[in-house]
Amino acid sequence: MKVLRVSNLSAGYGKIKVLFNVNVEVEEGSVTAVVGPNGAGKTTLLNSIYGLADIYEGSILFYDRNVIGLKPHEITSLGIGYVPQTDNIFSSLSVHENLRLAGSRLTKEYFFERVKEIYELFPRLKELANRRAGTLSGGERRMLAIALALMKSPKLLLLDEITTDLAPIMVKKVLEKVVELKSRGITILLVEQYAHRALEISDKVYLLASGEIKFTGEPKRLLERKDLLSLYLGM
Repeated sequence: MKVLRVSNLSAGYGKIKVLFNVNVEVEEGSVTAVVGPNGAGKTTLLNSIYGLADIYEGSILFYDRNVIGLKPHEITSLGIGYVPQTDNIFSSLSVHENLRLAGSRLTKEYFFERVKEIYELFPRLKELANRRAGTLSGGERRMLAIALALMKSPKLLLLDEITTDLAPIMVKKVLEKVVELKSRGITILLVEQYAHRALEISDKVYLLASGEIKFTGEPKRLLERKDLLSLYLGM
C-alpha cells in the first residue's frame, strides 16, 4: 500500500522554484531514502510534504488524501511526523519536560503509555530523563528529536539529515534506531546527503539533484551506476 504519493511536484519558496516535476512514492512499512548533493532540494521535498514550502504544481497524497494547503499541525494530526535538520528541542528543559511538552495534548494515560514506549526504544533517554536537553551530546539530541516526533504516534516519519555532524559510532546507533522504528511498523522517508549511510538501511532510493529525480530504484541498483555515484554523490 502506498502511504505517500508525490506526483509531478514543483515547489519552492516565493519566486524561487527548487523542485521540478518530482515524483516519489513510499510504500507502507518501508524505509525510503532520498539522497543527493547539497542544495539538491531534499529538504524542500520534506518541507513540501509538511506544509512548509510553496507548491506550484502537482499533488501530495497521504493515504489518498491531498495534504497540499494544510498547515503543519493539521498534517501532524493526520499521522505525519517531521524531524527537521535544524534542532527543534528545548535546550533549557529536561528530556522528560521536552516529551511532556510534545505530548501536551494527549490524555494523561496515553502520555505515559507513549513515554514508556519511547523509553523502551531509547533507553539512553530514560537514563537522561532529568538531564537538561542542552547538555546532551549530538547523538542524544537527535534521538530526543525523533522521540518528540514519535509522541504523536505518526504513521509516516520524515527524517532530514539526522546523521549530520555525528561521530561514526553515533551515526551507527541512530540508524539502528531507524531500522527499529521500521520493525515497529513506522514508515520512514529519510533524506541524507551522505548516500552510503542511507543505502545500507533503505528499501528504495531516489537520487535528487538540481531539483529533479535522476534515479529511482533499489539501493543496489544505484550502487551499480558508477556514473551517477561519481557525478552526484562523490562515491
